[in-house]
Amino acid sequence: MKKTTDELLNILKSKRNYSDFLKENIDELYFASISEYLEMLLAQKKLKKGEVINKANLDKGYAYQIFNGNKTNPSRDKLIMLAFGMGLNLGETRKLLKISNVSDLYVRNPRDSAIIFCIENKLDLIQTNEKLDELALPVLE
Repeated sequence: MKKTTDELLNILKSKRNYSDFLKENIDELYFASISEYLEMLLAQKKLKKGEVINKANLDKGYAYQIFNGNKTNPSRDKLIMLAFGMGLNLGETRKLLKISNVSDLYVRNPRDSAIIFCIENKLDLIQTNEKLDELALPVLE
Protein backbone atom coordinates (compact mmCIF):
# COMPACT_ATOMS: atom_id res chain seq x y z
CA MET A 1 0.00 0.00 0.00
CA LYS A 2 1.48 3.22 -1.16
CA LYS A 3 -1.28 5.78 -0.65
CA THR A 4 -2.47 7.06 2.70
CA THR A 5 -6.08 6.67 3.69
CA ASP A 6 -6.56 10.43 3.30
CA GLU A 7 -5.12 10.30 -0.22
CA LEU A 8 -7.50 7.50 -1.14
CA LEU A 9 -10.43 9.40 0.30
CA ASN A 10 -9.54 12.49 -1.74
CA ILE A 11 -9.21 10.41 -4.90
CA LEU A 12 -12.58 8.78 -4.22
CA LYS A 13 -14.21 12.18 -3.70
CA SER A 14 -12.84 13.39 -7.03
CA LYS A 15 -14.30 10.49 -9.03
CA ARG A 16 -17.68 10.57 -10.71
CA ASN A 17 -17.66 6.80 -11.22
CA TYR A 18 -16.81 4.28 -8.50
CA SER A 19 -15.67 1.74 -11.11
CA ASP A 20 -12.92 4.13 -12.20
CA PHE A 21 -11.79 4.52 -8.59
CA LEU A 22 -11.82 0.76 -8.11
CA LYS A 23 -9.81 0.03 -11.27
CA GLU A 24 -7.17 2.63 -10.42
CA ASN A 25 -6.84 1.78 -6.72
CA ILE A 26 -7.60 -1.93 -6.36
CA ASP A 27 -4.12 -2.62 -4.98
CA GLU A 28 -4.72 -0.08 -2.22
CA LEU A 29 -7.93 -1.62 -0.91
CA TYR A 30 -8.29 -4.12 1.91
CA PHE A 31 -10.48 -7.19 1.52
CA ALA A 32 -11.54 -9.14 4.58
CA SER A 33 -11.83 -12.48 2.83
CA ILE A 34 -10.99 -14.46 -0.28
CA SER A 35 -14.67 -14.65 -1.24
CA GLU A 36 -15.12 -10.87 -0.92
CA TYR A 37 -12.18 -10.23 -3.28
CA LEU A 38 -13.34 -12.89 -5.74
CA GLU A 39 -16.88 -11.50 -5.81
CA MET A 40 -15.52 -8.03 -6.54
CA LEU A 41 -13.37 -9.42 -9.37
CA LEU A 42 -16.31 -11.35 -10.82
CA ALA A 43 -18.41 -8.20 -10.90
CA GLN A 44 -15.60 -6.00 -12.22
CA LYS A 45 -14.70 -8.42 -15.01
CA LYS A 46 -18.33 -9.44 -15.67
CA LEU A 47 -17.50 -13.13 -15.21
CA LYS A 48 -19.77 -16.02 -14.25
CA LYS A 49 -18.67 -18.45 -11.56
CA GLY A 50 -19.49 -21.52 -13.64
CA GLU A 51 -17.35 -20.36 -16.56
CA VAL A 52 -14.46 -19.46 -14.26
CA ILE A 53 -14.64 -22.84 -12.54
CA ASN A 54 -14.56 -24.67 -15.88
CA LYS A 55 -11.59 -22.63 -17.11
CA ALA A 56 -9.83 -23.23 -13.78
CA ASN A 57 -10.40 -26.99 -14.08
CA LEU A 58 -11.53 -27.12 -10.45
CA ASP A 59 -14.04 -29.44 -8.83
CA LYS A 60 -17.33 -27.51 -8.82
CA GLY A 61 -18.17 -28.23 -5.20
CA TYR A 62 -14.72 -27.21 -4.00
CA ALA A 63 -14.67 -24.05 -6.11
CA TYR A 64 -18.13 -22.94 -5.00
CA GLN A 65 -17.01 -23.37 -1.38
CA ILE A 66 -14.14 -20.96 -2.09
CA PHE A 67 -16.47 -18.45 -3.74
CA ASN A 68 -19.04 -18.73 -0.94
CA GLY A 69 -16.46 -18.34 1.82
CA ASN A 70 -16.98 -21.84 3.23
CA LYS A 71 -13.49 -22.96 2.18
CA THR A 72 -11.26 -20.45 3.93
CA ASN A 73 -7.85 -22.06 3.36
CA PRO A 74 -7.64 -23.34 -0.22
CA SER A 75 -4.26 -24.51 -1.42
CA ARG A 76 -1.96 -22.12 -3.24
CA ASP A 77 -2.19 -24.15 -6.45
CA LYS A 78 -6.01 -24.08 -6.38
CA LEU A 79 -5.92 -20.29 -5.98
CA ILE A 80 -3.50 -19.94 -8.88
CA MET A 81 -5.75 -22.17 -10.99
CA LEU A 82 -8.68 -19.95 -10.06
CA ALA A 83 -6.62 -16.91 -11.07
CA PHE A 84 -6.05 -18.48 -14.50
CA GLY A 85 -9.75 -19.28 -14.75
CA MET A 86 -10.57 -15.64 -14.10
CA GLY A 87 -7.86 -14.33 -16.42
CA LEU A 88 -6.27 -12.34 -13.59
CA ASN A 89 -3.17 -10.29 -14.21
CA LEU A 90 -0.07 -10.66 -12.05
CA GLY A 91 -1.06 -7.95 -9.58
CA GLU A 92 -4.53 -9.41 -9.09
CA THR A 93 -3.10 -12.92 -8.69
CA ARG A 94 -0.56 -11.77 -6.12
CA LYS A 95 -3.28 -9.92 -4.19
CA LEU A 96 -5.42 -13.08 -4.17
CA LEU A 97 -2.50 -15.06 -2.75
CA LYS A 98 -1.80 -12.37 -0.15
CA ILE A 99 -5.43 -12.21 1.01
CA SER A 100 -5.37 -16.00 1.29
CA ASN A 101 -2.24 -15.95 3.46
CA VAL A 102 -0.27 -18.22 1.14
CA SER A 103 3.15 -17.53 -0.27
CA ASP A 104 3.51 -15.02 -3.07
CA LEU A 105 4.82 -15.90 -6.51
CA TYR A 106 8.59 -15.59 -6.25
CA VAL A 107 10.53 -14.92 -9.44
CA ARG A 108 13.65 -16.72 -8.12
CA ASN A 109 11.66 -19.95 -7.81
CA PRO A 110 11.75 -21.77 -11.19
CA ARG A 111 8.14 -22.96 -11.04
CA ASP A 112 6.86 -19.60 -9.85
CA SER A 113 8.81 -17.74 -12.52
CA ALA A 114 7.31 -20.02 -15.18
CA ILE A 115 3.83 -19.29 -13.79
CA ILE A 116 4.58 -15.55 -13.78
CA PHE A 117 5.74 -15.83 -17.40
CA CYS A 118 2.49 -17.56 -18.34
CA ILE A 119 0.35 -14.97 -16.55
CA GLU A 120 2.23 -12.10 -18.18
CA ASN A 121 1.85 -13.72 -21.61
CA LYS A 122 -1.87 -14.38 -21.03
CA LEU A 123 -1.61 -18.15 -21.38
CA ASP A 124 -4.55 -20.17 -20.10
CA LEU A 125 -4.34 -22.98 -17.55
CA ILE A 126 -3.87 -25.73 -20.13
CA GLN A 127 -1.07 -23.84 -21.88
CA THR A 128 0.52 -23.09 -18.50
CA ASN A 129 0.46 -26.74 -17.46
CA GLU A 130 1.96 -27.70 -20.82
CA LYS A 131 4.76 -25.17 -20.23
CA LEU A 132 5.35 -26.47 -16.70
CA ASP A 133 5.42 -30.04 -18.00
CA GLU A 134 7.90 -29.09 -20.76
CA LEU A 135 10.16 -27.68 -18.06
CA ALA A 136 9.76 -30.81 -15.90
CA LEU A 137 8.08 -28.72 -13.17
CA PRO A 138 4.98 -29.79 -11.24
CA VAL A 139 1.77 -28.84 -13.03
CA LEU A 140 -1.06 -26.97 -11.35
CA GLU A 141 -3.62 -29.47 -10.06
